[in-house]
Amino acid sequence: MTDLAASVSRRSPLLTMIDGAIGLLNRVPYTLLALPLRVGAATVFWNSAMTKLANWDTTIELFTDEYKVPLLPPEFAANLALSIELTTPVLLLLGLLTRAAALVLLCMTTVIEIFVYPQAWPTHIQWAAMLLVLLCRGAGTLSLDHVAWQRVRRLGGEAAPAAKEDRINEI
Repeated sequence: MTDLAASVSRRSPLLTMIDGAIGLLNRVPYTLLALPLRVGAATVFWNSAMTKLANWDTTIELFTDEYKVPLLPPEFAANLALSIELTTPVLLLLGLLTRAAALVLLCMTTVIEIFVYPQAWPTHIQWAAMLLVLLCRGAGTLSLDHVAWQRVRRLGGEAAPAAKEDRINEI
């Protein structure tokens, strides 16, 4: 018996079970991982928009007295933040322009972390982690990005390749 065969035959049942579990987890399609990331990130920023809309006067006061984003007048900063928080969550949920939306929200998170609430970095790093995955890997195949990209490929004369979950296949 070879050394390899001997080591496999002596392998612990626990190691075999762990190896099997890891194999199953490695086969989870990216699309199933991207969906909760999209919903989670969208929810954070949508809820923030709803809070701003609930009392616009308080929102302006916060941007004037507490947030103090440098170089931007408070009303402009408040309107910009609200616009971003109303549009990008919808894009994330639809999986439309997902990477652009994730980049915008990542930039917004960076501004919030640096200039507004630097002590909230544990929360911001969670937001950034979700957004970085979406920026780097996209929305997955259950998205309008994927549908649009497949259509662009067909119109461009390129045959759409078979979907493969472990590669980037959308805009």
